[in-house]
Amino acid sequence: MLSLPLLRTTIKFNYVIWLIFAGILAMYLSIIASMFDPTTMENMDALVASLPPQLVDAMNFKTADASYLGFLAGYFYGFLILLFPSIYSILMADRMIARHVDSGAMAFLLSTPNTRQKIAFTQAVFLIGSMTLLIVFVALVGIASGEALFPGELDIPGFLLLNAGAALLYFALTGIGFLASCLFNESKYSLALGGGLVGMFFMLKILSGVGEEVAFVKYLSLMTLFDPSGITAGGSGITPAFLAMTAIGLACYAAGIYIFGKKDLPL
Repeated sequence: MLSLPLLRTTIKFNYVIWLIFAGILAMYLSIIASMFDPTTMENMDALVASLPPQLVDAMNFKTADASYLGFLAGYFYGFLILLFPSIYSILMADRMIARHVDSGAMAFLLSTPNTRQKIAFTQAVFLIGSMTLLIVFVALVGIASGEALFPGELDIPGFLLLNAGAALLYFALTGIGFLASCLFNESKYSLALGGGLVGMFFMLKILSGVGEEVAFVKYLSLMTLFDPSGITAGGSGITPAFLAMTAIGLACYAAGIYIFGKKDLPL
């Protein structure tokens, strides 16, 4: 079911974008990690308290506890891990199927000894793999930064669980984007649906923190399933949220591969 030549070609044409996003995330995580100081956490809290409360809530700049893990969960995984990988997922999902159909490149791919299902499955493997690798890279940077700056301060098992939650969130989000890419023959429609939904989830997540009167909109956002504070605190809702994100991702990828294999193509 996997076409290695297609996988290698897809990697070749997309690795630069991956490196750009990996570099951005590594830079921000390293900067935020260096700001942690258990002896001056009160000063950091005071600085955050001086900001407009609506901004603090919207950006989810709040720590579950005074630990290094709680600091990272609040100041990096509460907002930045939702922003940049979301942009990456939108761009990559569209490039997997819809962009090839729209440009006419899909006709060439289908002229090779590859079925539609094999092409879609290979593209799905790349999308899942590249996003997972991005989160793994972030986790390694976080661990390396923590051990270099504050040896022994980072709860590594808890940090890995936090990153597992982020990986599952993006398994679900890229699944939605991949399904949209398989549904439409034109890139603009794929981006409108897949990118629009991911962007809407992000905005609803931000909006839910602005005030109590709009807090209910968090239930309309898939990103609410990823709760950094709850994960670091070991909340009881972790397992259901993880299972829900896994189920959404599996359903969307499976549906995308099936639909692409059956639909009419303008070739």
